[in-house]
Amino acid sequence: MENRPRLSTLLDYLEVFQICDSTFPIGTFNHSFGMENYLHDRKIKHTPEFQQWFENYFKSQFKYGEGLLTVLCWQALKAGQIEKLWEYDEIITHSTLALETRNGQKLIAKQMLALIKQMYGEIKPLDIYEKKIKTGELAGNPAIVFTIFAHYQAMPLMDTFLMYGYSIGSTMVQNAVRAIPLGQRDGQVVLNNIIKLLGKLYPEVEKLDESYLGANVPGLELAQIKHETQGSRLFMS
Repeated sequence: MENRPRLSTLLDYLEVFQICDSTFPIGTFNHSFGMENYLHDRKIKHTPEFQQWFENYFKSQFKYGEGLLTVLCWQALKAGQIEKLWEYDEIITHSTLALETRNGQKLIAKQMLALIKQMYGEIKPLDIYEKKIKTGELAGNPAIVFTIFAHYQAMPLMDTFLMYGYSIGSTMVQNAVRAIPLGQRDGQVVLNNIIKLLGKLYPEVEKLDESYLGANVPGLELAQIKHETQGSRLFMS
């Protein structure tokens, strides 16, 4: 496993944080991952309903999905078990029932991979992952791409989890600002609450093993599936 022979510095954190930024052009602004169906059904109307939905999303789909995925992948990379990442890719892909959500994750992963490669050149685990995605052996997931890069930058496990969670939170808040509409100030308050929630979720997720990977709640999955046939849409998923 290729890694940088030094401890992480502020510059390393900034480089990883760039990947977390909601302006990083990987297509996340095109996806609501089911939120738009809640808007369509008038279950989300204003800030309180969005905050409730968003917290539930993090406590369920994120916690047992991409949040747990960052933890498991980081631990596997530390142990030199890169093949475990490919197993996790298959588990999370097969556990994602909504077609548009699956496709959305694939597209985001591919764009994240391409841009990181353009900026940093060869990172061996990412190169292997990219080849497996291109040949169709694996689907691709942005949490796996991000964790490989964060580990390459010598990010600690907790920081990797928190930074990826922040990237999801900040992007979704910006999408909500466009769609609900949610005021910019209210959006930042919601995001701050999510940051605090991430701090509470981490010790819970750290204790989970791969048997929990891909667990979800029916309401979120159904909304993501229903979005596929929704009449008017702003987002792809």
